[in-house]
Amino acid sequence: MPIHRDAIKKERQTKRKNERNRRIISSLKTASKKVLTAVDSQNKEEAKTALLEVTSMFDSAASKGVVHHSTAGRRVSRMTLKVNQIASK
Repeated sequence: MPIHRDAIKKERQTKRKNERNRRIISSLKTASKKVLTAVDSQNKEEAKTALLEVTSMFDSAASKGVVHHSTAGRRVSRMTLKVNQIASK
C-alpha cells in the first residue's frame, strides 16, 4: 500500500488506465472475431462493413497507446487480406 501522495495518485491513474485499456482490447477482440466469422461464412458485405469498423477501432487504439501501431497495422492487414480473398471469389 503506497504511503506518499504521489504514489497514491499514480495507483489511481494506473487503475483507470488499466480499466480503459481492458475495455478497448476486449472490444477489439470482439470486432475482430466478427470479421473472421463473416469471412468463414463467406459473407462478403458483412465482412467488408465489419472490416471498416475494425480498422477504425485499431487506429484509435493505436493512437491512444493501447496497442502498438505496428501490431494494429499487422492485424488490420491480415484481416484485409482475408476479406479480399473472399471478395475476389
